[in-house]
Amino acid sequence: MQSPATLIDEREAARRLGVSVAFLRADRCRGHVGGRTPGPAWYQIGRAVRYDPADLDQWLATRRVDRSTRRTPENAAA
Repeated sequence: MQSPATLIDEREAARRLGVSVAFLRADRCRGHVGGRTPGPAWYQIGRAVRYDPADLDQWLATRRVDRSTRRTPENAAA
């Protein structure tokens, strides 16, 4: 874990990820439901919610789609 000084708030996390603060809040409240994309890990420090930038980078990396390796009708026969 990073030191508390390097953790960022939800607004900065949303800005870095290109998602809304509402997405992050909904994920924290509901968790992973059905086909929804789960949000990144977070820390609860008292009432404050903080995100580790390294967790955000990892979360983004797991959502990367590489069309050259993705199974599509064009490459399914290969």
